[in-house]
Amino acid sequence: MVTEGEPTDLIKVLHLLVLSFTWGMQVWVSFIAGFALVTQVTLHTFGLVQSKLFPVYFYCLMGSNVVSLAVYAVHHPRELLDWHESVQMGLYFMALVMCGLNSQWLGPAATEVMFQLREVEEEHGLGNQIGLGSQREEYTKLKVQDPKYKALKGKFGRYHGMSNLCNLIGFLCTTANLIYTALKLSTI
Repeated sequence: MVTEGEPTDLIKVLHLLVLSFTWGMQVWVSFIAGFALVTQVTLHTFGLVQSKLFPVYFYCLMGSNVVSLAVYAVHHPRELLDWHESVQMGLYFMALVMCGLNSQWLGPAATEVMFQLREVEEEHGLGNQIGLGSQREEYTKLKVQDPKYKALKGKFGRYHGMSNLCNLIGFLCTTANLIYTALKLSTI
């Protein structure tokens, strides 16, 4: 019998499904889909796909992180948390913050700069090849010759790097929570 504050079996299953969905989506989008796509389509097509995919990805992550944090917080009152539960709560919160940064600031900023880079590259006949291999030297020359392009490339690198870092931190937080949850199934 469920006591007050103890989650029902349905809540436990929902919590595990949402946490698993989050982790699986992060693995697929972060490590598998990008590699598969960049080796199959042109760089500009890859950028366009990412510009459409990432907002959906970040908002799905944000929604699932909110659900995970809410379910965990409701059934683990702050006053009763032990050290491990406090860490897990912090990891849920950190994953949510990282996703929020990506969805509200870093993702849109990187996309905006990516489209500006695309315009310059199209003016110079670049971006319609699959991968960087065949035209790597042309990109390097363009960076040296065009200060605007060099500045945009640096700006894109910063936003993209921070976005990747936030995504990786969120992934590590979700992974840690999934491992902790698997090891402590009775405490969900």
